Amino acid sequence: MPVLASFICGLIFGAGLLISGMTDPQKVLGFLDLFGAWDATLAFVMAGAVAVAAPGFAIARRRAAPAFSARFLWPDRRDIDAPLVAGAVLFGIGWGLVGICPGPALVNLAGLSLPVVVFVVAMLAGMIGQNLFGSNLWRRRAAAPRAIETSPLPSHADG
Repeated sequence: MPVLASFICGLIFGAGLLISGMTDPQKVLGFLDLFGAWDATLAFVMAGAVAVAAPGFAIARRRAAPAFSARFLWPDRRDIDAPLVAGAVLFGIGWGLVGICPGPALVNLAGLSLPVVVFVVAMLAGMIGQNLFGSNLWRRRAAAPRAIETSPLPSHADG
């Protein structure tokens, strides 16, 4: 049953992306072009998504467990760290350059368009690379001790 529920939710999500125009890179790029021919229609899509999701999250927070799992998998971190900022910047750059992000890319993959296939392959390579190397890189960088000068500071008595 959980697989069927996931499939149905995925179909609804994909249909929403198609109907809203989020799968059209030109529409997304028009939304991101604030100083040119700005297309504000995706702002209504995002506002609609928040309006639908907010009550759902409020209801879910009052439940002991989801329908098809033993427990909710709520995020447990609230800090803003370097990996989060770097990921957001890379995501924004990619979205701004090509007008597509992971959800719409997977929907567009059904058309087997070469640019979309290349995008999805690159996206998957980035995900795999992050899982293999990225978390260790950030962990090492955060844990690496820095050399600190330990010689005493000159005082007024030293002249």
